[in-house]
Amino acid sequence: MDARRNRWSRPSLAGALCPTVGLALLLVLVALCGRARAQADDLRLPIRFAVIGDRTGGHEPGIHGEIMGEIERMKPDFVVGVGDMIEGYSGDIAAIEAEWKEYTALARTFTMPFYMVPGNHDIWDSTSAELYRKHIGEPYYSFDAGPIHFITLDTARWSTESSFPQEQLDWLKSDLEQNRQAEYTIVVYHIPYWIETVAKGEPDRLHDIFMTYGVDAVFTGHYHAYFSGKYDGIVYTGVGSSGGYCEPGLTGLKYHFMWVTADMEGISIAPIEMGSVRPWDEVTAETFNLVADIERDAMHVDKIPVGTATSFEEADFEVTIKNFSSDSTLSGTLQWSVEGPWNIRPKRLPIQIAPGESHKASFQARTRGPLYPAPTVSLAYPYASGKSIDIEVPLGLTRTVYASRVEEPPKIDGRLSELEWKDPVKVLYTGAGFAEHADSTAFSFAWDESNLYIGAVCMDDDMASLVAGSTEHDGAIFGEDCVGFFLQPNVPDGPVYQI
Repeated sequence: MDARRNRWSRPSLAGALCPTVGLALLLVLVALCGRARAQADDLRLPIRFAVIGDRTGGHEPGIHGEIMGEIERMKPDFVVGVGDMIEGYSGDIAAIEAEWKEYTALARTFTMPFYMVPGNHDIWDSTSAELYRKHIGEPYYSFDAGPIHFITLDTARWSTESSFPQEQLDWLKSDLEQNRQAEYTIVVYHIPYWIETVAKGEPDRLHDIFMTYGVDAVFTGHYHAYFSGKYDGIVYTGVGSSGGYCEPGLTGLKYHFMWVTADMEGISIAPIEMGSVRPWDEVTAETFNLVADIERDAMHVDKIPVGTATSFEEADFEVTIKNFSSDSTLSGTLQWSVEGPWNIRPKRLPIQIAPGESHKASFQARTRGPLYPAPTVSLAYPYASGKSIDIEVPLGLTRTVYASRVEEPPKIDGRLSELEWKDPVKVLYTGAGFAEHADSTAFSFAWDESNLYIGAVCMDDDMASLVAGSTEHDGAIFGEDCVGFFLQPNVPDGPVYQI
């Protein structure tokens, strides 16, 4: 086979979509392939391209197309496939024709050139080879992408390096010889002979040729798992599954593709896991604000006053849920997460709320032990078609202290002798709701039309142990032996102020 002629008749996406039937279609094929060539040949470094892995071998429907969509969003200069595009292995020619039509239609996802090589599911005998040529093109060829020379090989019917045909080896050497001037040379084929030969220190005729002619990188598929290695300066990459059956490999990667950048510094390769490339408008500003409103206001849980108690027999309370949608019914289930001695009835409650409406759900709570951790109610709240967020709101427990109104402001003299400082708070609680055993500490509160007054008596049995660690203005005094207050003038839903 003439190397130069084969280089011009490479299969790209344009070729795959134009079967050569009749003169008119042939002219269209040549025109489209010519346009794809111009796009690739005119490239300058840096050049970015994607390598997509196997689709078949017990393929998961939809996965390959989803990965194609992610690649399309990233707009590489072109895409290269490593084979196994159809399930194949059938004597039913009509069925194989249908599979190729399905794949070429799927490949129209790409708006950039798409270069393909056959896998063992694509070509397995002479008949399937002719069908491949009909729908895709020549099974091995080469092409240029700016200063990068690409060579694709057909390994579909030869499972070992030792059985690889001499005809292709001769063509490979001829093509490499004619393109020694390329800035980079990259080879793509399906079955990774190198993992059983080069990686184990065994002889490999392909690797010997690659070394002789200065090949820079090799991409292969077939194993549905990602692995890589660098041998004699040649970077080898086994591309994992892009839709064929697989389990996450040692990297944790399952379905993925490769993103490759070639610049004056060299060739950089990165596997990208499916789902990592999201559409630009996946979360619009409107959706962001809607979700923020839902998280803040969609579900409100009444607070239960507990005073100085560490338990209570029973309390009724309500949960209010608001449907933010103007056209969809909110359907879901309120689910309580309960720990320790807490009991919430009912623990699960289905709800349906009309568009724009609110609903109050009634519950009963009881505990004979520690108040914390308090129960939490959750709801999977839909905010768009097929999308939802999990809202979780704890049961509110309040210990309320009231300030005394005074006619005359207390004298600020460091003494708490006035009548206004009555009923001081002396019992404190930990974040878990247990009584705090602190040295003598008491707080009193008073107010008039103009001011809030706070009186605090804080004693320590060992005053000498109180040493300040924060010495700067506005330092982190919360890490010291300190007193802090959270004030809420409008109970239960008003703003909270911290001192």
